[in-house]
Amino acid sequence: MAYTIYIVLTKTGTLLSKAIGMYTGKEMNHASVSFDDGLFEMYSFGRRQLNNPLSGGFLREDAESGLFEAADCVIYRCKVSHYQYLEMMQIVQYMYWNRDRYKYNFIGLFGVMVQREVRRERAYFCSQFVAMLLKAGGLKVYQNPALMTPHCIAQLPYLEEVFAGKLADYLHNVRVPAMLYG
Repeated sequence: MAYTIYIVLTKTGTLLSKAIGMYTGKEMNHASVSFDDGLFEMYSFGRRQLNNPLSGGFLREDAESGLFEAADCVIYRCKVSHYQYLEMMQIVQYMYWNRDRYKYNFIGLFGVMVQREVRRERAYFCSQFVAMLLKAGGLKVYQNPALMTPHCIAQLPYLEEVFAGKLADYLHNVRVPAMLYG
């Protein structure tokens, strides 16, 4: 029986997102993973406090509020085995339960620029986290997760694009019919 995970790339419009976009030349500069099509359980590394970009770490993101309210996105789905799904979910649950021990890998972003891994214990940036999770789940990742951008993740051949546009539109199209006809 196949299971599905979702990779969500977003353009949030933050200063950091714009700076990354200037470097990469790409619009989507934040990556998250979700275990449901309604994106109720969406995880990544990012800012913990809306108004403080330096307060980064592991978090469960709310796709309907904060930086995501007006975000553009591209959403991909990935079919995985039951074992792969459980393996990735177990890693995310462990990280969530221990989220205070994890931090955002700001220095690692500079490593991407010079193509050199910056190893920091329990520290990730968003696309590094998503790539690590895919790899830990037994999916092929074609380069070091510490050097992967959201654009690199979008190029993985086993991802299938299911939506591109406003995140709010996607949520309305997926969540409202589920609530009505669930």
